[in-house]
Amino acid sequence: MKPIITVATAVLATSLVFGVGGMAFAQASHAKPAAHAAAPPEAEAQPGSQDEAQAEAEERRAPVLQVVSVEVLRSKHGPVLDVIRARGLTSTGAWEEGELVPLTNGTPSDGMLDLVFVARAPDGAAEATGFTPIEAVFPIEPSHPYSGIRVHGAANEVTLTELPGYAEGTSTADDCHKCVGKYFVAKGATPPDGKSEKDVVKEEHLPSNLRVIKASEGIGKFDSDPNRLTLVVGDDGRIVSVIWD
Repeated sequence: MKPIITVATAVLATSLVFGVGGMAFAQASHAKPAAHAAAPPEAEAQPGSQDEAQAEAEERRAPVLQVVSVEVLRSKHGPVLDVIRARGLTSTGAWEEGELVPLTNGTPSDGMLDLVFVARAPDGAAEATGFTPIEAVFPIEPSHPYSGIRVHGAANEVTLTELPGYAEGTSTADDCHKCVGKYFVAKGATPPDGKSEKDVVKEEHLPSNLRVIKASEGIGKFDSDPNRLTLVVGDDGRIVSVIWD
C-alpha cells in the first residue's frame, strides 16, 4: 500500500505564513494565527451547516499512532530553506490529511522544534486491518534558530539532532490484524497447555494503549480513542473481535 502523503503545494507558494515568534511556517489551514495578529471573531456554527461539518472534522483530528522517521532536507540554493519530512504509521487505513503541527512558541531554550504528527481520524470504530504508512512535510524559514527537531505521535517520538539529517524510531508492536481466533495471554500469564507461539497473542507484544473486553463482562464506559486497540475475548480465552476505537 502506498503511503498517504500530504504535500500542500500552496505551502511553498503564497499561503505560507510565519509561525509564532516568526520562526516556523504554519503548514496548513489548521495552524493558529500568529500571536501579533488579531483573530477574527468566530461565528457560531449553525446545525447542519458547512461550518458545523468542518468543526466536526477538526474534532476528529488526532496524533498518528507512531512516528517512523524524521528527515530534514535543505535547499541547495539561497535563501536556504529547511523542509521537515516525517513518516509515520496510523492504526488503520482510514486516516487522512496528515500534517505536522508546531508545539514550539518562539525560540525554545533547548533549541528543539517540537511538532505533533496529526491526521484526520476515522469516524467511529475501525477494523484492525494493519498499520498504514502516512507522511507529512513542514517547511521552516531561513535562519531559523533550531538545532534539532522532535516529532511526537500518540505512542512515541523521534528526535533529530543534526540538521540536515535523518533519524528513525523503533517499534515492535503487533498491529493485531491476524489476532482473531488466537488465545490472548495477559502480562505475566502462561499460554494454555499444548498451545504454541503461533496460537497465542501476548499482551506485551501489543500497543500499550490496549483495552481487553471479556465477552461475559460489562463495559464500564463507552468512550472513543482512534489509537486504542480493543480486543473482545471469548469465554475460552480466544480473541473474537479486534477493533481500533
